Order: sequence, then C-alpha cells, then structure tokens
Amino acid sequence: MAQYPAQLDGVLVALADPTRRAVVRRLGHGPRSVGDLAREFPMTLPSFMKHVRMLESNGLIHTVKSGRVRTCVLNRERLALVDDWLAEQRRIWTEHTDRLEQFVTDPEENRQ
Repeated sequence: MAQYPAQLDGVLVALADPTRRAVVRRLGHGPRSVGDLAREFPMTLPSFMKHVRMLESNGLIHTVKSGRVRTCVLNRERLALVDDWLAEQRRIWTEHTDRLEQFVTDPEENRQ
C-alpha cells in the first residue's frame, strides 16, 4: 500500500459518496452522457457536475465533449487500485486468522 497512498486515498474519498458510487455503477454498463446520468438524481446539474469533477479528478472516469454533449467513461483500470488494496488486506487478515487458529488448536503453542 505504501507505493500509492495518495492515489488510493483520493479514489476511496471519491467512492465514499453514494451518488458517485451510483454513477460508477451506471458507467459500468457503458458510457453515458452527463445529461442522462444527471436525470437519475434529484439535484441540480451544477451540483451533479461537482460529483462528475470529483470522479474525474481522481481518475475514476474521464469525460469527452462532442459538440454540446459531454460523455462520461469509466476508467476500469483505476478501480484496480482499490481491488489491489483489498486483496492485500484480505491476505493480511487471512494470515492473522490462520495464526490465531493455529494458536488455539495447537497444544504446543499453548505451553509456555
């Protein structure tokens, strides 16, 4: 985890908001225009754009403007950052629970 703490922190902060997680979930099905995405949320377009900018500034999405339409595209590679961190955490906790199990079940460990 030490090699990417700032990037990971930004991604986790961006994903901490339920609106932004919903946007990421919807973009998982394919690119969508900002207007299409915004219609699904009970907020003004300027408020919704703050969420889009947060996702974009943390590398979770990128936007492409064509004429008057801005399209959002999910950056799946950036989500791999979270996946890698979670895999590391699973490994650490699995090792801890394996050692605990060995301590509890191994009679040699209990003698001191």
